[in-house]
Amino acid sequence: MKNFRVQLKKVVDDSYDVQIGRNLIPQLIQDIKNGLTGNIKKFAVITDSTVEKLYATPILVELHRSGFKSDIFVFPAGEKSKVRKTKEEIEDAMLAKGYRRDCCVIAVGGGVVTDLAGFLAGTFGRGIPFINYATTHLAAADASIGGKTAVDTDLATNLIGLIYQPLKVYVDITTWKTLPREQMINGMAETIKHACIADKDFFEYLEKNVDKILDCDEDACEYVSEKNCQVKYQVVMKDEKEKSLREVLNLGHTVGRAIETVSDYKLLHGEAVSIGLVAQAELGCKLGYMTKAEKDRLVALLVKTGLPVRIPDYIDKEALVKKLYTDKKVRNGNLRMVFQKGIGQIMTFGTEVYARETKEAEIKEIIMKL
Repeated sequence: MKNFRVQLKKVVDDSYDVQIGRNLIPQLIQDIKNGLTGNIKKFAVITDSTVEKLYATPILVELHRSGFKSDIFVFPAGEKSKVRKTKEEIEDAMLAKGYRRDCCVIAVGGGVVTDLAGFLAGTFGRGIPFINYATTHLAAADASIGGKTAVDTDLATNLIGLIYQPLKVYVDITTWKTLPREQMINGMAETIKHACIADKDFFEYLEKNVDKILDCDEDACEYVSEKNCQVKYQVVMKDEKEKSLREVLNLGHTVGRAIETVSDYKLLHGEAVSIGLVAQAELGCKLGYMTKAEKDRLVALLVKTGLPVRIPDYIDKEALVKKLYTDKKVRNGNLRMVFQKGIGQIMTFGTEVYARETKEAEIKEIIMKL
């Protein structure tokens, strides 16, 4: 018997820039001309039906004007489109138009678009480059940065995917002005989460300036985007593959993702995460991780923002408790939750351990009261 070892040690630099600014389409085109995508001259612009005319088509026009081969691939807007079937349909459409490994994906839109298009890029031709052009507050705060890409299943959100980093991310603050107010509010949940885990001063800024942000004051929105990037960068840089520290970015998501699924996506992602933040704060307060005054401050900020803090009556709470077990932090069948420590810090439960094993009865008691 013979044994042959395949030695495949790699040193990979997946660093990329996040550019925050206004009216960034000319910058995107100029970067491509200057070699952002190397020798690639063919671009698949992936977007949804809401963003198509607003921003994706203008990008397509500019690509054509600059002599690049490009096509637009559109799917129906909404979380229900973030599934394997949509990914398959776009892949088949790209193949039919002659797209192979010599192309680049440009994802134009919110978190559903960047999640789905990034996953597609990571598997198409065994991996092609992609660029995120984020057009929503939620995408700027969370989905477009960090390399997490995924689709949803009937069981739960984001269980099928991979970590695959973009070439560059553009956060175009100007696009926020075309968002419905509910989408600005939706993005605030992830922003508040970042303040809760890492920056008390940022939390205080949000308390004082939430109205400016929701009204799309450009200076306030740029500041918020920069702070979101800073918080997420400090975590992702240390734990890209979510082996330990990156779990902290799931604050509020154990309950939040379960609520989102059980609601059949009637609740937006940020709305579900908001309720999840309250759940972890209620249990965290009971466990001594934060004071009642700190918990009340968090709830007050969520309410001031316009986010829900209670579970809607139409949600089956027993089904919700069962759905908690689809969370990615579950280990050996045991629930695990991330908790904030006061405001601006995160709890640790041992060396490199950022989630606490949580008994079903503990979180069920909180859920039944919310």
